Amino acid sequence: MRVTKRTNIAMRVLMFCAANHGRLVTKSEIAVRCNASENHLAQIINQLAQLGYLHTQRGRNGGLELARPAEKITIGEIFRQLEAPVPLAECFADVDNTCPLTDACRLRKALDRAASSFYETLDPITLADLVCENHALLSILESPVRCGMVPQNAALA
Repeated sequence: MRVTKRTNIAMRVLMFCAANHGRLVTKSEIAVRCNASENHLAQIINQLAQLGYLHTQRGRNGGLELARPAEKITIGEIFRQLEAPVPLAECFADVDNTCPLTDACRLRKALDRAASSFYETLDPITLADLVCENHALLSILESPVRCGMVPQNAALA
């Protein structure tokens, strides 16, 4: 199974927001840290907001943040919503299917089971599981706040 670029970037956006919990982040910040174009990000951010994962705020002091706690966002749910519209194989496409074997093919059923297993494997994993206490990731994303906790150095500032 191959994950689309859209889902890959969506996960970067969500991890960035989780790593920067407690403040609004900007699209340009995400673009720099997550190596993605702002134009592509705009589309993905809009979709994530429509799906209820992000809260966006327009204006001079605007930005975006998670719409719900990272512990309440499961990776399986995200992948299902973002990957489901993309057919796993031609025979899964209602409109573009030209395969003459579809009605008799057992591979399609096997692929369907494999995709279900893929999503089920991701179901118990939350966004918090990916970000909290992941110091290597947090250092890349330069998070001033780690999963709702102020870093030790910040208390001295």
